[in-house]
Amino acid sequence: MPARKKRGFGQLRRLPSKRWQAFYTGPDSNLHYAPTTFETAEDAEAWLAAERRLTTGDQWSTPRERMSTQRQREATTLAAYVERWMKHRDLKPRTREHYLQLLDRHILPALGALPLRALTSEVVGNWYAELDPQKPTIRSHAYGLLRTILGSAVLDEKIAANPVHIRGAGNAKRATRTEPATLDQLATLVDAMPERYKVMTLLAAWCGLRFGELTELRRKDIDLTNGVIKVRRAVTRVRGQFVVGTPKSAAGIRDVAIPPHLVPAVREHLAANMTGRDGLLFPSAGDPAKHLAPASLYGAFYRAREAADRPDLRWHDLRHTGAVLAAQTGATLAELMGRLGHSTPAAAMRYQHAAKGRDAQIAAALSAMAQGNPG
Repeated sequence: MPARKKRGFGQLRRLPSKRWQAFYTGPDSNLHYAPTTFETAEDAEAWLAAERRLTTGDQWSTPRERMSTQRQREATTLAAYVERWMKHRDLKPRTREHYLQLLDRHILPALGALPLRALTSEVVGNWYAELDPQKPTIRSHAYGLLRTILGSAVLDEKIAANPVHIRGAGNAKRATRTEPATLDQLATLVDAMPERYKVMTLLAAWCGLRFGELTELRRKDIDLTNGVIKVRRAVTRVRGQFVVGTPKSAAGIRDVAIPPHLVPAVREHLAANMTGRDGLLFPSAGDPAKHLAPASLYGAFYRAREAADRPDLRWHDLRHTGAVLAAQTGATLAELMGRLGHSTPAAAMRYQHAAKGRDAQIAAALSAMAQGNPG
């Protein structure tokens, strides 16, 4: 018969293999065995001591149940974890869509089938090296999203440490410097746009509004008496559906003053196109109750930018242009943040570019100061 050893809590017995088995009667009055045998009695004793501590708590579960949970945890794939992670995230529609695109195109095809515990630093490093270096922004966004997801996995005790820690990988360097449109280029661009898009183009440039903010503007959002646009909502296209929500950031809810020289054009546009307070300023060409799709605008915009000799200009660069123009008026960083709807100084500072010839004007002004006060 195998040797048994009685003790205060649980029992040990030595098997014919010379290894030790440990077991005890749990709070459920059933007998529970250690999931493995032990080389020494001391190791078996240690397991029983740990189990005894667990039985005094409110969250006790059987060794078998805990082993099953552990195996499930170790077998959880990145794809399975991501599905739950996305489900419990309170994200704006545009952000959710962006995350899904990053996951579907850049993360899950390579890593989704792997268990979380198989995602080592080496695996992550090899994955990152395979991302297209010609797309630095996408590359950094994909890296940053994976780092965030696995950071949550650490907090959920799915993995012991985050394997995503490549120095500088989360910072994207813009491949090309954005060049704002000049006033002459902007005027040519607006002239070349179809009539229904002219005011939209002007507001994008001079007021720095985002595409989603512009296409959700309604008659009730325009205060011509005070020359103000009340930005309260934005629309995003997610998986082919238009979703109306709040602007991109908390600071995006704002009042934007319309430059006075634009007010007559805005007034004429309203008079010619509005049917009620809730009417869209810039709707779909085929249905005034539907939102304008980006593709419907871009065809006309691409032709207009060719006329302005700016084939590199993107629609979002009009917002950039407006920000630079506002900065040239002497607007402070805080004022730019308020006008553009940015929550952080870093975001607004991206739009502060030195205009051509501006440095010479600064130098001349310094000389004027020196001449007025030679000391």
